[in-house]
Amino acid sequence: MRIIDFHNHFYPPAYLEALKSGASNVRVTIDADGNPCLHYPGDYNIAVRGHRDIDYREQVLAEHGVDTQVLSFTTPGTHVESPATAARLAGLVNDAFASITGTRRGRFAALATLPLNDPGASVLELERACRQLGMRGAMLFGNVNGVALSDERFRPLYEAANDLGAVLYIHPTHPVGVEAMTEFWLMPLVGFLFDTTLAAAKLVFSGVAERFPRIRWVLGHLGGAIPYLAERLDRGYYAFRECRANISRPPSEYLKQFYFDAVNFDARSLQLAIAFAGADHILAGSDYPHQIGSIPQMLASIRALPIPEADKSKVLGLNAAGLLDLA
Repeated sequence: MRIIDFHNHFYPPAYLEALKSGASNVRVTIDADGNPCLHYPGDYNIAVRGHRDIDYREQVLAEHGVDTQVLSFTTPGTHVESPATAARLAGLVNDAFASITGTRRGRFAALATLPLNDPGASVLELERACRQLGMRGAMLFGNVNGVALSDERFRPLYEAANDLGAVLYIHPTHPVGVEAMTEFWLMPLVGFLFDTTLAAAKLVFSGVAERFPRIRWVLGHLGGAIPYLAERLDRGYYAFRECRANISRPPSEYLKQFYFDAVNFDARSLQLAIAFAGADHILAGSDYPHQIGSIPQMLASIRALPIPEADKSKVLGLNAAGLLDLA
């Protein structure tokens, strides 16, 4: 049974070195354990060994029996930089990802990162990543410096992604209203899920999902609250004219075609997502190596599901393999 971890994060060492040069909006310090700490507006990340040491990471995967990880970038993203720096750093990250996937074939795949504060540069980088570097798509953040992904400025990006039949994976970042989430780590615990939910709802209600049917959308963290709230979104479609202005079907009919990564280790939540979208639209994910992530919990929660073994095989790896054309 092939195991593919779709949701995990990596900082290429070359990116970390570029930040240390000082020509960045991200400030880097070193903690008592020797880990780089990335400070950016409103938050920080500690880049532990698993975030930046690919040899060590490969050992971890072997220990847990994970066959493949789909590498993606993580916060702060390159869009917190000036447009020129964002484009340069996105290219650097993607080149590093391509080097890893090329030299460790089968163990790693990757999704591109994009300079999202420059939609034109994002189009060029997505096309380069897919046509030249062999990637199947990109990770988008749930908003771009407060701008919704449904904003018309991103239309050229979606046109390119639709032409490519690309995977676009939505990962949360600072949500709107983050100032109410500064205590108790509420931003990642609650705000991230709001960010994903809001992004997905706007992409559907604005008509983006309908206009670009060849894009394969993936939502992080089990879609935020989408499986739980989908019925309410449908009620809005029937109740409010504005909710029908850009789409021809209820929102749930689009959202059921999205994929949902399984970074929610509660079996009942996973069962709800499977009941909503089907076992063929759920992707195993660990959120490794973030402090809140766990490869063992990813595996245990999926294996404990009261579903047929064939469906577990889909969730653990077959779905991701088909989505990303991983032989």
